[in-house]
Amino acid sequence: MAGGNERSMKALKEVWKRAENSLCADCGKPDPDWASSTLGVFICLSCSGIHRNIPSISKVKSLKMDYWDDAQVQFLAKHGNAVTKAIYEAHIPIYYYQPTYNDCQVLREQWVRAKYERKEFTEPGKQLPYSDGVKEGILWKRGRDNGQFLPRKFLLSEREGCLKYFTKQDAKEPKINVKIDVINATFQPEKIGNPNGLQITYLKDNKTRNIFVYHESGKEVVDWFNAIRSVQFHYLKVAFPIASDNEIKNRLTRNFLKEGYMEKTGPKQREAFKKRWFTLDHRRLMYFKDPLDAFAKGEVFVGSGENGYSVQKGLPSGTQGNFSWHYGITIVTPDREYLFTCETETDQLEWIRAFTSVINQAMTPQEYASKCLDAVSFPS
Repeated sequence: MAGGNERSMKALKEVWKRAENSLCADCGKPDPDWASSTLGVFICLSCSGIHRNIPSISKVKSLKMDYWDDAQVQFLAKHGNAVTKAIYEAHIPIYYYQPTYNDCQVLREQWVRAKYERKEFTEPGKQLPYSDGVKEGILWKRGRDNGQFLPRKFLLSEREGCLKYFTKQDAKEPKINVKIDVINATFQPEKIGNPNGLQITYLKDNKTRNIFVYHESGKEVVDWFNAIRSVQFHYLKVAFPIASDNEIKNRLTRNFLKEGYMEKTGPKQREAFKKRWFTLDHRRLMYFKDPLDAFAKGEVFVGSGENGYSVQKGLPSGTQGNFSWHYGITIVTPDREYLFTCETETDQLEWIRAFTSVINQAMTPQEYASKCLDAVSFPS
């Protein structure tokens, strides 16, 4: 018996060591140490918890702590991540967001369920709930003034190229009507205080506006997210006919590069530093009095190094404004310097890395056209 167990463990390690199995089959996290004995995939601890919630589809075991018999090891050897992905990920729409281990729980869970439970990607041309070019339904939206979440009707239309929402079910005119090409959507469960919280941002008069929504169903809110990406993708295919599918895919919804609190001072650099919530959305640095504010109090354009932008650790000598946090950052632009302080050195270094990643990128023609944002006032 002991010899058989040793033989199984040796065979298991051989399969486990294959290059195809070095990343979690669902989120891409390195060095997965769990596997599904019914699906034949190698997965990380976090994804194993999602699999455990669909026991009719997947039975998971630890590769280190659990016993694997010969038949189970042979099943893993016959399948593995490459073979199983070829089946369950055969026809993923190019616009569909495939989450990584850095993404939130609802995105990762619905990705796993879409693949194995609903088998959404196994057949070509399958009708999917986010691929119709139109989606209508109720989302709970946070009120701009009272902060209460109330049910609101939303309508997404590929034909009209827009997203609308209505304050009443029978309302004929929408409260907002936003063109699809100026919309971004990103999951914000912690900020919104709901595991299915979604932040929808859009540009109006070249300034950012925020809408915070959620749905009780994780599937429904992820379907909305991918429906937005689907409509955006088809809109951009028409607008940029010579662009490749991957180029267009990279222009769909994006996560913020960095968010968090910093202190800031005004343009004279003599005012007291005030604590504000900052969001870096590619080249837009916005700040808010509260993380759930609908409108940014100020924005600044962060250009490229070759155009005179840089980030420096610390504050200029002789800075006069009073500040309670002591880890400074200076953003240098062609017109002025912006001064910030962070609570910890870790925050400071993370912000500097985020700014550096933007500044090191060459600007596109569209971003040149947006440089006027750099002249936007950055009041206190």
